[in-house]
Amino acid sequence: MSLLNDIPLSALHFYLTAPYPCSYLPDLQARSQVATPAFLISNTVYSELVQHGFRRSGTYTYRPRCDSCNACVPLRVLAKQFRANRSQRRAWNRHSSLEATLHPLQDNSEHYNLYQRYQHARHKDGGMDNEDRESYQNFLLQSNVDSLLVEFRDQGELRMVSVIDLLSDGLSSVYTFYEPDLPHTSLGIYSVLWQIELCRKLELDFVYLGYWIEHSRKMAYKTQYRPAQGLMDGEWLAIEKSGLNSTEMRTP
Repeated sequence: MSLLNDIPLSALHFYLTAPYPCSYLPDLQARSQVATPAFLISNTVYSELVQHGFRRSGTYTYRPRCDSCNACVPLRVLAKQFRANRSQRRAWNRHSSLEATLHPLQDNSEHYNLYQRYQHARHKDGGMDNEDRESYQNFLLQSNVDSLLVEFRDQGELRMVSVIDLLSDGLSSVYTFYEPDLPHTSLGIYSVLWQIELCRKLELDFVYLGYWIEHSRKMAYKTQYRPAQGLMDGEWLAIEKSGLNSTEMRTP
């Protein structure tokens, strides 16, 4: 499939990175296909790129293009058809006291301090737990597309922050971080449910959750939100409980 023939991106250039250690599957090398220049990637263009499996980190727009692995599957939830399961309903009710407010992307010391606590507690030695303020800004606060920052507070106390992108057909979940020291929380589940509900209110179709990796504990959870679709060989296919379209996934 030729991406340039499918959508009007003739002004963009695409290059492959050099191999680098995979963050999710041990002992594997990863590569990414990167879209440049960043300033030409408008919200309309980015919406189409997301439909072809791209995501962004700051102003860096990429998709996995590994030499011998297809484990990263772009995943989107069909928001209008979504029905929460029992544990998801419990998570929604547990955090019903949270007040969500929408903001433009902004540098805020309270957010950054929460981000640091979250990384040290949940992703220690994962490469992001030692990020300085500039790295945090470049990752979450730089965007050439329509992005929002969502604060979740409980009686004024900051509990969680989500960054989301507004697309032509849905929402793209960029990143969420939350208070790691609260006992028995399911804030991550609540954030996804909240984004699905926002998507419905905006009368959009999909919540894009990034890449599903079946054999990565950190990434396999995304199929809990159904109905969902995964992008394989240029086609969005239904993800059933047993895997992609009830067939065996291609893994390394």
